[in-house]
Amino acid sequence: MKGLLARKIDMSQLILPDGAVAPVTWLTALPNVVTQVKTAAVDGYAAVQIGAGRAKKLNRAAQGHLKELDVRKLQELKGETELKRGDKIDLSIFEVGDIVSVTGISKGKGFSGTVKRHGFSRGPMGHGHDHHRAPGSIGPMGIARVLPGKRMSGHQGAEQVTTRGLKVMAIDLKTNTIAIKGSVPGARHSWLLIRK
Repeated sequence: MKGLLARKIDMSQLILPDGAVAPVTWLTALPNVVTQVKTAAVDGYAAVQIGAGRAKKLNRAAQGHLKELDVRKLQELKGETELKRGDKIDLSIFEVGDIVSVTGISKGKGFSGTVKRHGFSRGPMGHGHDHHRAPGSIGPMGIARVLPGKRMSGHQGAEQVTTRGLKVMAIDLKTNTIAIKGSVPGARHSWLLIRK
């Protein structure tokens, strides 16, 4: 599997040759470095670990693992590879028109109620009703407990999300930027994983 760590810049739009306007998200992806290659013989499975970003405030374990490599963010991609530790991967692994998946941490929206978080219907709004946005019953009386997985109020967002089926619209190897059609998870400057 081909993959690359990138950072979100912002959203924009591209005008296509037929005059249509396509919304795109621009990402910047400096060359990633292979930090470890795992094999089935040694580790029990085959994978490659890639890193990106400048090393900053690494703990002692990370300092030993990344001795001569100046990277901070790490990501593991499963599958066989011919790459070696220290090899660099850049945007040339992708081509315009490729369909990719983008994984990131969604924007946090804080503590949200059931209407915003799960799309529950509101209660009656008139005639003195006092349960406009209340969740209502949360379970049967006979069972005398709340079943696991019950949709209720709570922290919304700030969780890993993968958006699939996105099209690569443009690649600029000089500036290490890539334009992906549509929106991708996360806030500006957040880390994302692009997979082919």
